[in-house]
Amino acid sequence: MSRSESIARKQARMIKALQTIGAQIYDQIENREFPWIILQSRSTDNIVYDPETRQFVLGSRTIRRHARNIRHIRPFAQLVWTAWFAKELLRLRKTSTLREVYYSARGQRDIEFKDQDESNNIIVDLETALNTPREEFHIFSEERSAIFGDLTIEYTVPGYEGKRLNLTSHPDGVMIGPAVTSAELIETSADKVLVIEKGAMFTRLVEEKAYEKFNAILIHTAGQAPRSTRSLIHRLNKEMGLPIYIFTDGDPWGVHIAMVIISGSANAAHLRGLTTPDAKWIGVWATDILKYKLPTENLTDLDLKRLKELLKDPRYKGELWQKELKTFLSIRKKAEQEAFSRYGLTYIVDEYLPQKLETT
Repeated sequence: MSRSESIARKQARMIKALQTIGAQIYDQIENREFPWIILQSRSTDNIVYDPETRQFVLGSRTIRRHARNIRHIRPFAQLVWTAWFAKELLRLRKTSTLREVYYSARGQRDIEFKDQDESNNIIVDLETALNTPREEFHIFSEERSAIFGDLTIEYTVPGYEGKRLNLTSHPDGVMIGPAVTSAELIETSADKVLVIEKGAMFTRLVEEKAYEKFNAILIHTAGQAPRSTRSLIHRLNKEMGLPIYIFTDGDPWGVHIAMVIISGSANAAHLRGLTTPDAKWIGVWATDILKYKLPTENLTDLDLKRLKELLKDPRYKGELWQKELKTFLSIRKKAEQEAFSRYGLTYIVDEYLPQKLETT
């Protein structure tokens, strides 16, 4: 089955699932019941780390969003409207951003969110009710990540079905939006994926033809990787068998960016297909700061607080993670990817990354 056929079947299943929610609510009202929807609880005490899947998952506890409860009436109505909006997106074969959902609701007389956080939270409720990521009912975050390298994709979005693109076609990289996320992965000569946190470093690696030197597909996460980007990384690993290497700033936040790609986040514990457990974090390590005598800045109080939180997180129990986190805590310094420029603009491509890719 082609990816286009698979996507069409998924869309049909999603429309049916959304219609089922609507039919259940209709039947409840017909039976003179207060309508309700059951969701898995996303409370902190129902989020557990599963060592088998190597990610956070939701426990067995559920909640009932019930129109009988006056505190539930508003979020219940918002959830029903969001389910209708999602069905319309699928029916019309349109996409929407999180921001557009918020403003679309403001156009309705009886449905309004007080802010986008409330809107986003209701969308997550719908994901939980359907056990499906919002991307499958065509709601996406803003595009900010990019991809570059010898990878040919085939579009499946309306109007572009069957059209192919090689991702070396644009020197700034191709934005990872709905069209790229849903495309078929046709062929590549690459034997790895290099994931880069910073835009400036991504641009440097494209300029220095690192994709050829390392035979790699380059992905820019623009900080914490959006879910569509994490999904694409997962697909490149699973569908094309490409190992994943993650290159971040040398600070607690860079460490966490890598871990979210590897093991996911508590906020996405209700979802699958966003993690790449065998991906490897290759730096910038705390020990690299010492080894390469990199220019540094002092860790802030917020950085130190975050470090201590990570040390207690079950995802960081591995030897490498513990060593690097404790080294950060000991030296109380951090360094950016660009710090290697002290040795010249091409040092990171000529020396640092080859050593890391060979030994990690």
